[in-house]
Amino acid sequence: MTRRSVVVAVFGSLAVTSALIFASWRLTTAVPLGAAVSSSEDAAATALPIPIPGHEVFGYVPYWEMDDGIAGHLAETDLTTLGLFSVTHKKSGALASSERGYRRITDELGRRLIREAHQRGVRVELVYTSFGSKKNAAFFADMAAQDRTIGDLVELRDDLGVDGINVDIELLDLPDVPAYGDFVGRLRAAIRDSDDQATVSVATGAGVRGTAMAVAASAAGADRIFLMGYDYHTAGTEPGASAPLGRRDGSEKDLIWSLDLYRDAGVPAERTILGLPLYGMSWPTAESVIGAGATGRGDVWVPRRNLEVLGDPDNAPVFDPIESVEVLAVRAGSGWRAVYFDSPASLTPKLSLADSRGLAGAGFWAVGYERGLPAYTTLIRKFRAGDFEASPAGPPASPVAP
Repeated sequence: MTRRSVVVAVFGSLAVTSALIFASWRLTTAVPLGAAVSSSEDAAATALPIPIPGHEVFGYVPYWEMDDGIAGHLAETDLTTLGLFSVTHKKSGALASSERGYRRITDELGRRLIREAHQRGVRVELVYTSFGSKKNAAFFADMAAQDRTIGDLVELRDDLGVDGINVDIELLDLPDVPAYGDFVGRLRAAIRDSDDQATVSVATGAGVRGTAMAVAASAAGADRIFLMGYDYHTAGTEPGASAPLGRRDGSEKDLIWSLDLYRDAGVPAERTILGLPLYGMSWPTAESVIGAGATGRGDVWVPRRNLEVLGDPDNAPVFDPIESVEVLAVRAGSGWRAVYFDSPASLTPKLSLADSRGLAGAGFWAVGYERGLPAYTTLIRKFRAGDFEASPAGPPASPVAP
């Protein structure tokens, strides 16, 4: 069975109608961010044979990175859109104003980040999240709760003066995908009633379920689809790149596989952002070689919290050209910690994918994780400026260390 057949079969099992699939296929014309989007046949245009790549840069900043140094770091990071992560809803659908994310975004620092981003010409989107299959199943079965959330999001957007809403729904049951698409469409309509330049973007996963959500969202008029191209290896898997170009374990699931899924399902390339990680993962291993098996669960590894490790000349990372990732072996008792993380060199061929596929641009989870490592900031600036050198994977051209 081909990849497209797999996707279509899954959509069929979701009762996603052929009209939805057809609409998503038709939505392949280049659309400026904030422009009106229609899923009707009459409004859709024929896709260009070779889409022209964009160089948008969408950067998420989570509330736990919003500290005294984040404003200065953002001033040096060449973003087109800043996503402030995140707010969520209560059972009633009302936004959870007591949550830390809500409080951090709406306090003086959050408002300062919005104000200064606008002064630099950077768009800002408020990130709305809902995580967990149980929570999402209840939410998407309750139209009144959804309406309350939409109303509160529109009101908060107006209060903060942000340019749009980014919707990040994770662990959504497959039968709820159509309701999710309807929610995205109603949210976009409500926001544009308030401000006809406001936007709604979505973050969707790198697998079949994420593809289904991306199709539903694009058909509903989402202005941008942020493909979360990471977490292919996680704490419970064997060691490997979070965002692999290839796989040492023989799995077909890598960045190219995900981009093919989105393409074959008709997700518009010109509205797709390739999301990449600015974090790594580390696992306990008995050996220090690339591909050594894990002896326990892994943990998230954030570069800025490990500047001393990266600055130690005894900790020289080895580049894995198969998965395009840096591998660092650090002594841990009688064994090792195998750290797999993305450097500017390993990110370069992944950003090249955004160009070669004619995507709207690229994005990162999460800006702030790379503080103290200016080579990342330089890479982002070059990609944004369009003088990015799309080159194949290879050994790092410059050190990762600060």
